[in-house]
Amino acid sequence: MTDHVMHAGSRVALRETTMAQRALAAVTAVLLGVDAYVHLHDAAQYDQFKSSVMSEGTLFRIQGIVAIVVALAVLIWPRVLTWAISLLVSGSAAVAVFLYTYVNVGQLGPIPNLYENTWHEPGKVFSAVAETIAALISIVGLVLAIRARRRATS
Repeated sequence: MTDHVMHAGSRVALRETTMAQRALAAVTAVLLGVDAYVHLHDAAQYDQFKSSVMSEGTLFRIQGIVAIVVALAVLIWPRVLTWAISLLVSGSAAVAVFLYTYVNVGQLGPIPNLYENTWHEPGKVFSAVAETIAALISIVGLVLAIRARRRATS
């Protein structure tokens, strides 16, 4: 009887965690959607900035598509792997926007020089805030997913 009660309690805790993860996943997907919209919407205005391999506009399009794919993945399967990928995508975008606003890093291999020392570009602040919050929520989602996995295996 005690095992049954403890096992049932674990299922309830796992279900609650899953519900919390689903709520976090929905918010994260919306934030990644904001990131995707801004990058895809503004990509054309950055096509003129190029390396020998790609333009900044192309990089924006890649970021937008990746954000959409990750948003869908975290919505469908909010688990350790997708939360880690969400953190990587949103966190790297947030770091990049802040870094390239304040530091002229220059061209890095095939990536053109992304330096833009202003926050006045349309959508830039909006996407930076969305990326940063998505990264923070992804950390919470990742922690919850790791805890849920540990509970499920014990």
